Amino acid sequence: MPPWTNGVLSFNNGNGICYLKLRDTEMCLTKSDMDLSFLPKVQNLRFNRLMKTVLIIDDDRSLRATLSSWLLESGWRVLEAEDGEQGLAFALQHRPDVVLCDLLMPRCNGFHVCRSIRSHRDSLSNTKIIVTTGSAYATDRINAFEAGADEYMVKPIDPDILLTLMDNLVKGKQMVGDISETTLERRNQPPRLKFWGVRGSIPTPGPETVFYGGNTACVEVRAEGEIIILDAGTGIRPLGLSLIEEFKGRSMDLTLLISHTHWDHIQGFPFFLPVYNPKHKIRILGYEGARQGLESTLFAQMESPYFPISLRDVSGHITVEELKDMDFNIGAVGVRAELVNHPGICSSYRIYTSGGSICYLPDVELFQPQRAQNEESPDKLAEQKFASGQDDKLVEFIKDAEVLIIDAQYDATEYEAHVGWGHSCLEDSVRLALRANVKRLFLFHHDPAHADEQISRMVARAREMVEEQGSGMLVEAAREGYELVLEPTAAAANSVKPRISAAG
Repeated sequence: MPPWTNGVLSFNNGNGICYLKLRDTEMCLTKSDMDLSFLPKVQNLRFNRLMKTVLIIDDDRSLRATLSSWLLESGWRVLEAEDGEQGLAFALQHRPDVVLCDLLMPRCNGFHVCRSIRSHRDSLSNTKIIVTTGSAYATDRINAFEAGADEYMVKPIDPDILLTLMDNLVKGKQMVGDISETTLERRNQPPRLKFWGVRGSIPTPGPETVFYGGNTACVEVRAEGEIIILDAGTGIRPLGLSLIEEFKGRSMDLTLLISHTHWDHIQGFPFFLPVYNPKHKIRILGYEGARQGLESTLFAQMESPYFPISLRDVSGHITVEELKDMDFNIGAVGVRAELVNHPGICSSYRIYTSGGSICYLPDVELFQPQRAQNEESPDKLAEQKFASGQDDKLVEFIKDAEVLIIDAQYDATEYEAHVGWGHSCLEDSVRLALRANVKRLFLFHHDPAHADEQISRMVARAREMVEEQGSGMLVEAAREGYELVLEPTAAAANSVKPRISAAG
């Protein structure tokens, strides 16, 4: 017996596994892969009770051999199975740290393996699953995550990326490492929001917009450990760069809330760099559009001939969910949605945080001023009564909010020429905020024709209106880079939060 083994090499014909015992550690290999070529590699390993275990389930023998070689050299204990049924049996017997599971296999496919492992919560709750597949279809990626996969890799597999993913998954389970420490740190921080894009309709870079900014809609909210992104206008590009710099290689778990799919609210998504890294998970939530679903709309803008890279080709883990309920949760953060008056399907969001509620109404035209311009109505009184009732609902939705971010694209004169376009003037938005007893108002969705000087004049006009009413409401115009920290209060922490969610 070679002196380095210090143990026993035996073969069990009953289950087709070779057991290699080295002191306190046991390696398992299938009979079909048994040859002495692996022994020199094993000789260089340092086995101990803390060795991480990976189960490879794949009907491709050569791929299993390649994966095993990489993993053995990196200090992993390797188990192998040639089909899904055998893999499930091994998983229950050995409780591996990580399962590498092929998607298309005989006897039991990868989706079924994922669901079966997740059904054994008591014994396999800590097992992480990486689905490996030759399929580049986005629907397969989404279905894998829904079945319970933690990661998804399209073959051919890069060994460095695979090992990094596996190490990060196990670190997150076994110890409080960099990722979990960062999450805990975020949870202990007060809620905050930051503006990355504040413009409406189209980006407007240039010297006349440098103060308030020219990127289209994107707002970052951090609360209770969650990173929530409101809309994906061009402002999401600098946000992505900032996140990559902040996380310095650690994985991110992000939630993107889409208000609607007009282009100025999604056009920045193809340039959001986290979607191109397999370490990161991005959940996209929103409501179904007027003509097609949320997912198909996002996919369409990245198809040829509009963009060189298809959404199904990006390596990040992206899931798209069309919301049905108006109340849902993102982690510990409650969210309430309200559909608003804007062409197509457009939602506003109220985000409940420990520092108070943040209401986001980027595109909205109030009913009363719009209907007041309708000279053709056969019953003006009934129409105004209906419009008043709809606006009352909006007042109730934003009532007592700590922060209101609202469409104020026009001034009163400009609005007269844009009635029915789906946007509000600052006078109507200020009146709405005053009625709802909002604490802080941010004018948003600045018109692309408005230079910094004009936006500042609109802010001054809004403040005059607030002062005339004797209110203490604070008024600002949203500007790129501005960050607001909300100090937690007992009243906000005890407020009623939505608890129904497939999203949380």
